[in-house]
Amino acid sequence: MLVRIPQVLTQAEVALCRERLEAAAWQDGRATAGEQSAKVKHNLQIPVDSPVAKELGELVLHALGRSPLFATAALPLRVLPPMFNRYDPGMTFHPHVDNAIRAVPGTGQRIRADISSTLFLTDPDAYDGGELVVQDTYGTQEVKLPAGDMVVYPSTSLHHVNPVTAGSRWGSFFWTQSMVKDDAQRAFLYEMDMGIIALRQDLPDDHPGVLAMTSGYHNLLRRWVEI
Repeated sequence: MLVRIPQVLTQAEVALCRERLEAAAWQDGRATAGEQSAKVKHNLQIPVDSPVAKELGELVLHALGRSPLFATAALPLRVLPPMFNRYDPGMTFHPHVDNAIRAVPGTGQRIRADISSTLFLTDPDAYDGGELVVQDTYGTQEVKLPAGDMVVYPSTSLHHVNPVTAGSRWGSFFWTQSMVKDDAQRAFLYEMDMGIIALRQDLPDDHPGVLAMTSGYHNLLRRWVEI
């Protein structure tokens, strides 16, 4: 299940991120890649332990907390601190699958990476190429979103970033451990919850159909959630 989430960050927040990142020191993106990914990764990143990464990571986490669509799509249990990357001309990330287990910096803890997220910090007309291409059971999709928008998709998906040929593509990326680790179950719950939201726009909350759908949703959560 691939879900596009608009306006996770406000334009003021995007501008703040850009300002902080403009003044930050970047490093080779392979520093945070696994053994296999390091062979196919060519981009730049902000060091995960730098003050700017921590400041902006907190900003992104706060924004996720106010996004009901992210909560519905991801059913998050734990979110890895967001990281920040850029692709300048000639940079790319060849096809790969994200590591299943990610270490939480500075804690000794680990999370299971169920969901991958890319939050765009550059508008599409500011660079050529750089599309995120995700392949899974729902087909192959190219994603290139306005600054402030985000896409979430299963971490089991084969994906890559097309080479940037002009301009520069900046973004934030991170992983989520979901309360429901099975993607098919998450997708079913997502569609069900979106259906409930649509019903409640036309029917009162105490309508039998709304009550039945809501009860079914929460009873499925009880079956499938792991916390």
